[in-house]
Amino acid sequence: MIVLKKITHSGSSQSCGNDFNLITDPWIPVRRSDGGPRIIRPDQIAEPGVIFPDWPRADLNIACLELLVGFVFLADPPANAQDWRVRKPDPPRLRERLAPLASAFNLMGDGPLFLQDFDPLEGAPNPPDMLFIDSAGGNTARNNADLMVRRNRYPVLDPALAAMALYTLQAHAPSGGAGNRTSMRGGGPMVTLVDPGKGSLWDLVWANVPDGLPAGSAVLPWMCPTRTSEAKGSEVYPDAAHPAEAFFGMPRRLRLVGEETICGVIQKPYGANYAGWQHPLTPYYRQKAGAELLPLHPRAGAFGYCNWLGVVTEMPGDEGDLRRRAQCLDSYERRVLPQDRAGAGVIVAGWAMDNMKPRDFTWSRQPLLPLENQAGLTLIGMIQSAEAFGLALRGALKVVAGEGSALEVLREEFFTATQAGFETGLGELLAGTPPVEVALRWIRAMERVALEIFGRQALPGLDQLRAEAIKQVIDAREGLRTTFAGWRNPGKDAYLKLGLEPRPRRKAAA
Repeated sequence: MIVLKKITHSGSSQSCGNDFNLITDPWIPVRRSDGGPRIIRPDQIAEPGVIFPDWPRADLNIACLELLVGFVFLADPPANAQDWRVRKPDPPRLRERLAPLASAFNLMGDGPLFLQDFDPLEGAPNPPDMLFIDSAGGNTARNNADLMVRRNRYPVLDPALAAMALYTLQAHAPSGGAGNRTSMRGGGPMVTLVDPGKGSLWDLVWANVPDGLPAGSAVLPWMCPTRTSEAKGSEVYPDAAHPAEAFFGMPRRLRLVGEETICGVIQKPYGANYAGWQHPLTPYYRQKAGAELLPLHPRAGAFGYCNWLGVVTEMPGDEGDLRRRAQCLDSYERRVLPQDRAGAGVIVAGWAMDNMKPRDFTWSRQPLLPLENQAGLTLIGMIQSAEAFGLALRGALKVVAGEGSALEVLREEFFTATQAGFETGLGELLAGTPPVEVALRWIRAMERVALEIFGRQALPGLDQLRAEAIKQVIDAREGLRTTFAGWRNPGKDAYLKLGLEPRPRRKAAA
């Protein structure tokens, strides 16, 4: 879990209030490897020495990366894979291509305003704290339930922070009461970005820019009268908008209030209601074959190997239609040969939401692996077999842990405790160890962990139970053991996915 630090902007933009412009003004804080400016314009991401955004919150950093990808896609995307490969970082070129868009990226003042309603909104402003997904909602404050995250943490925001928080809310908007729409990816989507591992912000952004053609500011949704969604049938589908709207959607109707600083936000319901979009930086899944694609959302807790399929690693065969990695990962693998991906990884980030309530924020970097053929299939089988045996452990533990959240905690413990064994097996596959050897050791490692967890939960106090209950525990353990031997499902299926034969059964003594 990433700790979200208190907001303190590490620098200030050269202009603010009515003059603040996201294209022409320096406003993005960055980490650098040299002595250059720490607050930059978007075109300066192509300068040497710029490493990463440096906002004081993890959710602002991931949203900033999405915004920068959106800027380049809007102004100067690659035409195709060849164009992507030959393009070099070129700050003057990027500045020239972004310049015509400047009039669409004023934060305050007259005329169309960045990610805000086309016309001024009437009504009492909310504190700017509302722009942050983890802020206390109205009911929480009225019930004095804002104990962990207090209301009104940020009574004012400087324009740069307000712009970044505004973008983050529009891009990741959770449920917000009647008529307050979620983002086109639902509330708190999972974001996955290819990280080439070169320590350069330009390389990180460029790795994720989709192919396309430059577009003018007219395609941005705040440059025309606001689309609202009070009426049925008002959904915004991809064929009715420019692809760049994936990066610049407006599910919330908002207007910022203030001059030198932002001191309030006016909100009205029924912003754009997006349907049918597939965002290039988010993985998707289907609940069953033929069903609609749905955006994936992070779960609370650590992001480990058990979460890789359809996020970091491609699903095999027909299963690939049920879980789809983000388009940016597939594009990167088409653009870059396996031998040139050394050090590349995948940044996985996003809010884990419980409807309107944020539970956790995920930020993780996972490897982007060059495994091919049988080694790659074995890696997928290792993950799928862990899912199967995790469910088997969960079922066995019902006799001692009952139903409910306790079982899920123990299942997550199984995945956490097998993480090191998975990484060992992965290292062996990368080193060329025969996949069958890796698979056999992996099953043994999972079995040791599962039986240890079962024993710790079931054995204490076993002698105090009635005979019938003792038999249930013994039968559950034996069922778990035979599952790991591959003699019953889901163990049989796990062995099949790993390309293994079930263990031979011992012959009964004559």
